[in-house]
Amino acid sequence: MGSGKVTDWQGKHVTVAGLGVSGVPAAKVLHGLGAVVTVVNDGDDERARAQAAELEALGITVRLGDGATLPEGTELIVTTPGWRPDKPLFAAAAEAGVPVWGDVELAWQLRGPDAAPWLAVTGTNGKTTTVRMLASILRAAGLRTAAVGNIGVSLLDVVLGEEPYDVLAVELSSYQLHWAPSLRAHSAAVLNLAPDHLDWHGSMEEYAADKGRIYEGNRVACVYNVADKATEDLVREADVEEGCRAIGFTLGTPGPSQLGVVDGILVDRAFVENRQKNAQELAEVSDVNPPAPHNIANALAAAALARAFGVPAQAVRDGLRAFTPDAHRIAHVADVDGVAYVDDSKATNTHAAEASLAAYESIVWIAGGLAKGATFDELVAKSAQRLRGAVLIGADRALIREALARHAPEVPVVDLERTDTGAMRAAVREARGLAHPGDTVLLAPACASMDMFANYNKRGDAFAEAVRELDAAGA
Repeated sequence: MGSGKVTDWQGKHVTVAGLGVSGVPAAKVLHGLGAVVTVVNDGDDERARAQAAELEALGITVRLGDGATLPEGTELIVTTPGWRPDKPLFAAAAEAGVPVWGDVELAWQLRGPDAAPWLAVTGTNGKTTTVRMLASILRAAGLRTAAVGNIGVSLLDVVLGEEPYDVLAVELSSYQLHWAPSLRAHSAAVLNLAPDHLDWHGSMEEYAADKGRIYEGNRVACVYNVADKATEDLVREADVEEGCRAIGFTLGTPGPSQLGVVDGILVDRAFVENRQKNAQELAEVSDVNPPAPHNIANALAAAALARAFGVPAQAVRDGLRAFTPDAHRIAHVADVDGVAYVDDSKATNTHAAEASLAAYESIVWIAGGLAKGATFDELVAKSAQRLRGAVLIGADRALIREALARHAPEVPVVDLERTDTGAMRAAVREARGLAHPGDTVLLAPACASMDMFANYNKRGDAFAEAVRELDAAGA
């Protein structure tokens, strides 16, 4: 029961590791297929007990507060993405020769014989935007598609649902790729690689290797970022099908087998006749919303995957024009007294924050939260010239303060010790005091939000609300 196709689930003993958003549906699906399902979960809180009761009513065994022991007779483990590979349960599984799949592997295994091919996207930042742009382009070409995976509809629901799709735009995290041994995409992209989730993967090398799994067995195109050599290295190391091509995207002029930008036009020199001499215009930079550099890179990656699937040039332009970005991604909230206020609460790591800071000339930066093991020296050193001031919030703000002292000592810093619900309002007021007309007050925290907020959405909402209060006060 390794990575081969499983056709008969009747009576198979499957252990699902973890409840949560992917564990509960996985358990239900497997139970419905006739498997004997046991769910193990570390936590034993109120939410876990409610989920357990729902599953037990169906006849599924749930063991709360004991995620370490391998249930007797287990033939397969299906794990939720949050469970780290160094868990004792997985060591016990390895010793017993029991394979471990993630939710993505399970979905891949359960696809029907005429299942839609997958165009897959991973990377430290920009995944969701790129996948949603890709889905918009595919729709503009008249294809039945959905943005799935780490976002939107669950992959399990899509592969088991009644609705027929022509192609799927799939966002995959490094966690999901780690546990997806038999996944084979039509074409795939790694957008960028920067240190993230190293507490989960153990090292940058392991993290990169998991991202690189997305290229394994690709049929048509492995899309990489010309500006990020590590992504090209992963293509070189991948074992792909004969005839699969390496396709680069760049913010500069593209070479053959690349997509890039020439005089404000997105152009394709990969999927054209005689690519040594010819280029196909796809869209204008102004068709990309917002046209910040990192977002143009996202658009080029989406275009490359769509073109690999045979989508005409006009659909790329129409799809990009039809696309609207998610909330809390470099979202302009308001202008107050000549100062722009921008919410990029989704910038939960240093790499995302760096892209955000690069989009503006003169910035009062609101940053801080949970660092997740990150360091901030490189981010601050690269962005120092753009900083008018900084307001720091959250549990690990001292790490950013120290990096500012080392690399941008002349930048005024306000260190807010508060972590109560009014802290964001105070941060916005402090930022207003540091800003001059023409500046941008940018919430790009470079940190996770859970020290003060339920999630990055709530953090962004708090920022937007505080800005609207400023605006309403006419102050």
